[in-house]
Amino acid sequence: MLIVLTFLILFFSAPLLPAWMIQVPQQWAVPFIDWTNALIDHLRNDMMFGLFTFRDMTRSVAELITWPLALVEGLLVAGFPDINLPAMPWLMTVGLAGILGWSLRDWKLGALAAGGVAYMAIFGKWELSMVTLAAVLVAAPVASAIGFFTGVLAVKKPWFEAAIVPLLNVLQSLPHFSYLIPIAVFIGVGHKAGVIATIIFAIPPMARLTILGLKSVPDEIREAGSMAGCTRLQMFWMVDVPAARQPLLVGVNQVIMQCLAMVVIAAFVGARGLGHDLLFRLQSLKIGEALESGVAIVMMAIVLDQLSRAATEKQPSHVEVTDSWLKRFPFLSASIAVVVGSIVLSTITSYASVWPKELTLSTAPFWDGLVDWITFYFYDPLQYFRDAMLLYVLIPVRDVFQMVPWTALLTLVAMTGWVLGGLRLAAIVSGFVLFIAFAGFWERSLITAYMVAVSVTACVLIGLPVGVWASKTERRAAMAKLWCDTFQTFPSFIYLIPVIMLFKVGDVAAISAIIIYAMIPIVRYTVFGLRNVPKHIVEAGVMSGCTRRQLLWNIRMPLAFPEIMLGINQTIMFALFMVIIAAFIGTKDLGQEIFRALTFNDAGKGLVLGLCVAFMGLTADKLITAWSTAQKKKLGLV
Repeated sequence: MLIVLTFLILFFSAPLLPAWMIQVPQQWAVPFIDWTNALIDHLRNDMMFGLFTFRDMTRSVAELITWPLALVEGLLVAGFPDINLPAMPWLMTVGLAGILGWSLRDWKLGALAAGGVAYMAIFGKWELSMVTLAAVLVAAPVASAIGFFTGVLAVKKPWFEAAIVPLLNVLQSLPHFSYLIPIAVFIGVGHKAGVIATIIFAIPPMARLTILGLKSVPDEIREAGSMAGCTRLQMFWMVDVPAARQPLLVGVNQVIMQCLAMVVIAAFVGARGLGHDLLFRLQSLKIGEALESGVAIVMMAIVLDQLSRAATEKQPSHVEVTDSWLKRFPFLSASIAVVVGSIVLSTITSYASVWPKELTLSTAPFWDGLVDWITFYFYDPLQYFRDAMLLYVLIPVRDVFQMVPWTALLTLVAMTGWVLGGLRLAAIVSGFVLFIAFAGFWERSLITAYMVAVSVTACVLIGLPVGVWASKTERRAAMAKLWCDTFQTFPSFIYLIPVIMLFKVGDVAAISAIIIYAMIPIVRYTVFGLRNVPKHIVEAGVMSGCTRRQLLWNIRMPLAFPEIMLGINQTIMFALFMVIIAAFIGTKDLGQEIFRALTFNDAGKGLVLGLCVAFMGLTADKLITAWSTAQKKKLGLV
């Protein structure tokens, strides 16, 4: 209460405060951008050991990715003209995808995988989809390997873990576009650069889950390995890695989804495929065609997500040596049959090799017609809603945020950190705020904060009741989980399409997209928190005569609130990611400045702006996590 009172006093006394306490004077600004650009110029132009520049080295390393990329693209779509070898027929790719899904789980997943891949051919997105899939298939293994060995080194060397974990926190909080500008400087622009950006973006989740997995291996398993006479190398590969299999495979799943999300955004630095096509359609406001590309991306995301999840859940199996070949290797046998059959069919008819253009379907006219219909019948109500939201909600809230003195916010954050985590936490979060204040983007940061605050408030008001409703039965909880899993697989650019259809461009459309994207965590964590309240506590409440309403608000909700707060924390992080992407459809916040930095190839400005966004997220993350941990201890849940 004292913290809030102090903040309110500073806020409402702003007219009485000196100007330097309201906004950092220009002469006080620290030239972070100049320093960063000077470092980048040094790495780009100055020779190392008189032999080569850092940029020469990075471009030489980046060339290594062209070989596997050309190989996978050749197999999937381009073929190998030098040896007169065509690409895999679309029928073969569809069949192998179906068999992979069948082998990992069941025929239903096989049908989903085959149907998702077939969609790309039937709806005329085959070549673009295969280029995107090739980028993911190359980037994901490389990112997984780098993340895995980074995590292993962190587990083995405590000093390296102390150094790498804060860096991973920052990297996972940086906006997607902040990765693109240094890539454009040190790698160049093009498809190869997009794949490199995708690899770098996808490394942190694998590294973190590797650390988590290897640290969670029970001591008794390691002791059993020691008693069996394992060497250090055998202990690692035959004991630790198999015991940490589940988190490691979850890490691979996260890498795949991060790769697919980034390979779309990497179109801004020249990556080819569905992302480039979607970006072009959105820029041209060709909503129907953009939606077709978006659906293809969504189908790919769902298929890759479900296949990687099935691989995570699948347990090792054993076969009898006495069984026949077909019983021992049913899926391999089916794969051979598909390969041979598709090759034979391709020699008979070209329809089995390449889906004919005359049979290609298109839903673009339907979606364009739907946009016209919405515009004709709902233009006035939507326009009224958009104007009302701007005039009576968004603009007033934005004006209030822009009035916040930097000293008041610094005081609020520092005192909150002191109360929740002592001097260390207060110093860390204060440092984050001071960086933003002295970087020269305070006003833009406040606009970003206003958009995130409005979006997160709407997410809580909508998502919390949905989570409470879904938590009441197992069936509802399963439905909510399916909904969250499905929507979380959608690359973030997809959410821009429906809001442009409804609200055109502007703050209302941007905030609507943020709300849709960021609502997933609050629903998920609310369901998880309420469903995992200890049963004996609930039973004690029932025995005491509590009604269902009393059980919810007096028992279940207080105990689940720490988990719900973690959901709000994740909602804030999701909103920060999306608010930068939403700048593509018209905002005046940090996202717009990042777009400008990308346009003018200003790496220093892009990185500093990215750090401002990251530090906003990390400030909220550290404070909420500290509060949630303290509450769990207070409630005896940890």
